[in-house]
Amino acid sequence: MKKLFVMVCLLFTSSVFAGEKEGLELTIYNQNFGLVKDRRSMDFKSGINDLRFTDVAALIEPTSVHFKSLTNPAGCVIQEQNFEYDLVSADKLLEKYVDKAIKIVTKDDKAYDGTLLSFDAENIVISANNGLTMVCRKDNVRDISFPELPEGLITKPTLMWQIANDKAGKQVTEVSYLTQGITWNADYVVVIDKEDKFIDLAGWVTIDNKSGAAYKDASLKLIAGEVHRAPEADLERGKRVYAAQMMEAAAPQFEEKAFFEYHMYTLQRSTTVRDNQTKQISLLSANNVPAKKLFIFDPVDYFGWYWYRYEDGQPKQQKVKVRIELVNSKQNNLGMPLPKGKIKVYKQDTDGSMQFIGEDRIDHTPKDEKIRLYLGDAFDVVAERKKINYRQGEHWAEETFEISLRNHKESDIEVNVVERMWRYANWKITAKSHEFNKKDAQTVEFNVPVAKDGETKLSYTVKYWW
Repeated sequence: MKKLFVMVCLLFTSSVFAGEKEGLELTIYNQNFGLVKDRRSMDFKSGINDLRFTDVAALIEPTSVHFKSLTNPAGCVIQEQNFEYDLVSADKLLEKYVDKAIKIVTKDDKAYDGTLLSFDAENIVISANNGLTMVCRKDNVRDISFPELPEGLITKPTLMWQIANDKAGKQVTEVSYLTQGITWNADYVVVIDKEDKFIDLAGWVTIDNKSGAAYKDASLKLIAGEVHRAPEADLERGKRVYAAQMMEAAAPQFEEKAFFEYHMYTLQRSTTVRDNQTKQISLLSANNVPAKKLFIFDPVDYFGWYWYRYEDGQPKQQKVKVRIELVNSKQNNLGMPLPKGKIKVYKQDTDGSMQFIGEDRIDHTPKDEKIRLYLGDAFDVVAERKKINYRQGEHWAEETFEISLRNHKESDIEVNVVERMWRYANWKITAKSHEFNKKDAQTVEFNVPVAKDGETKLSYTVKYWW
């Protein structure tokens, strides 16, 4: 069937009006869509012009298309606009030629002229010119010839306009549209120092393009934020192959600035984003960022409120989480609003090789805000929680808890213990072994020091009334 498709492409492309490229701008949102602005220089005649515009994204949102002449905006007016996406294929050609004349050549070089009666996945049925009805297996067909390309079939998604123009000559035009299937996110790599006190952070922009179009030498902008979009029907999506292209670390190349209630990152050079490509570009780099390692015991994170409120009095041994905390500030060699994304953390081992120690996701983070990364659970720190006393009256209740913290590490640590009250109001801690900070209406935190190879017991009594 190869000869057929060569002939069809030649018939079609001779009528395409593309124009000369003047510039391409691509703005990508991290919500799986993008805005394309394509500027081209085109020759117009005076009167009605029928324009065909190819090289558009297969997942274009047709209702978002906007055409304008930058040279003659008042005198170049759109009368009709169409998006043609009925792409040519062997089955669609056969469908268009039912009850029409075709020519079939089999693999043994026998040619048959006749009228196409029907076809399916395996066979083609024709009424030959000699009056016989024939069934040809598709796997035995070498070529099928059609007199012409049926009306309405095209080889690429195509925008078409009928434009009324008041004067002949070359004009610079701009076509803009939204397309689905293209998105970006931030990926970060962190290397933490030997003492767990400073980190080096590198940020990357990862662009994933499955929109059905390539964007060559485009001016690239990225929007970080949650842009509201009205619900729409799903567009048809074709099967696509996932490809990856990685880049070595480089100096930051984006300029960041606030834009409306979002943030925009503009690449300071042009770039090419191919279809079915994952592309990475350096976003930022920061060294010697102060960080703090935290040990956090928070039972609700593991079991939820049901276990926390209605335990049976038996000791519950739980994991202690390990987090890294830093502040996104200029004083800490950061300060750029950080787009949401995944952070992978590494550390050098005793022989100097880099080892992966955990990963987490961050949300969009403005400057001067705190970031906490959950890396995993501490191997050598054990926490055990139990209720050791409970009393209840007609309009009150009192309970006492004991949390045992055991440190099997070779250094002293401090464990942040998070405790939650089961009422939002009308409670009071009446006895305690350690000081606490009240974080909100039902949460308190104890910072408990635990010596190396030692154990510390935290206890407190809380009274409720209603």
